[in-house]
Amino acid sequence: MTPATSSRCTPRPAAKPQLSLAARLRLHLKVWTQRRQLAKLDARALDDIGVTRAEADAEARRGFWSAPDHWSR
Repeated sequence: MTPATSSRCTPRPAAKPQLSLAARLRLHLKVWTQRRQLAKLDARALDDIGVTRAEADAEARRGFWSAPDHWSR
């Protein structure tokens, strides 16, 4: 008998891109700006984008360094 083998490969997680200092600063500034704008939206605008006031406030309180990995691609 031969042992069963699998031809499926487990994909590796993508490596984080290495950003230059200037690119990281631009990213952090964008994050900070977008979170400030989100905090200023009224209830109607938040409802349009499907975000509650609590979710918007929680996102706005996050630090500028806390950006999802996909934002840097």
